[in-house]
Amino acid sequence: MSGPAADYSIPASAPTAEGRIELAARLEALLFVSAGPVSLVRLAEALTCTMAEVEDALTRLERQLAGRGLRVQRHGLGLQLTTAAEAAADVERYLNLESSVHLTRAALETLAIIAYRQPVTRPVIDSLRGVNSETSLHTLLRYGLIEEIGRGEGPGRPILYSTTPDFLQHFGIGSLRELPPMESPEADTAAALPGERQP
Repeated sequence: MSGPAADYSIPASAPTAEGRIELAARLEALLFVSAGPVSLVRLAEALTCTMAEVEDALTRLERQLAGRGLRVQRHGLGLQLTTAAEAAADVERYLNLESSVHLTRAALETLAIIAYRQPVTRPVIDSLRGVNSETSLHTLLRYGLIEEIGRGEGPGRPILYSTTPDFLQHFGIGSLRELPPMESPEADTAAALPGERQP
């Protein structure tokens, strides 16, 4: 006489696949597998919840990640998981990487103008710096710290520049809101910019 058959059915009280982890954890999983920045709208669709619920879950996830090796990075409408800035040296050693981004003062000034005034055109950058910024723009584009996002409405429809997610990662900040405030208009060329950013 054979023993009782094994029961592999899931008990009625067992949680469903989606119910096993909270929304913040499900959100973390989606950000982990995303190849690049993903929008709140796309996340809400994938998680079958509202954008407000995703924002709430993001706040919880950011709180949970504090002090750990990952961070949520926000750039424009996009979100992604990145390694914490504090772990950069460890990651570089582990992957045998060497930071190759060495920016001149001119490139840093140009980058500061773009970061605080984006989207911004080269004529505006040149006007604020008082010199030609073409070389600096090419350097920043080559390193992937800025990108062309369209054309302005002025004469000749000049190219509009803005920063990229790589800019945030390189400087170890989670979003443009974390940029330090300008100390004074006289601090230096870059600090002569108004601190307000265009929407």
